Amino acid sequence: MSNCLSLNNDSHLVPSPLSCIGIRRDAYDDPALEHEERGESLLSDKELLVSAEGLKKLEDELEHLKTVKRREVAERIKTAREFGDISENSEYEDAKNEQAFIEGRIQTIEKMLRQARVVDSNGEDPNIVHIGSHVLVKDLQENEEEEYELVGATEAEPMKNRISNESPVGKALLGTRVGQTVEVAAPVGKIRLEVLKVW
Repeated sequence: MSNCLSLNNDSHLVPSPLSCIGIRRDAYDDPALEHEERGESLLSDKELLVSAEGLKKLEDELEHLKTVKRREVAERIKTAREFGDISENSEYEDAKNEQAFIEGRIQTIEKMLRQARVVDSNGEDPNIVHIGSHVLVKDLQENEEEEYELVGATEAEPMKNRISNESPVGKALLGTRVGQTVEVAAPVGKIRLEVLKVW
């Protein structure tokens, strides 16, 4: 079942606004995900907030791309060349496309790392929503509850409810505390969320 659908009292599938704005739309509002899907590097030069874990993952991926994937695709290209005429060689074309993707991803990660600032949540007020917080919210119109983890844009995993601080829900929740109510602009109209728990 889609995260944007839920069952009503008559067992019919209906849109679930809270899930849609928090998960589906979040993926498109995350610049890292959006540009990566189009094969582009991040266009903005603004600071990127990441956790220490997120920074390590980026560094590990970059190392893997440079030391393993580059070598693998170079071998594929070399082997494909040995087949003869490369103008009609699909293996050669596929390998060159993969090489272009790998080099583009390397450039993207290198730019991310130059712009990254590690966020240390240890000194943050545990009662206030910040990057690294888990937060339980309630959609006051739909009477539904949803749990999110607020992360930096490069670490967002919308389908796992890890939402970006740059997403509509993330922006609205950042800096709030238990008992506060926020409004989030959504395609279906404004959604009012109450913060139930922060940890």
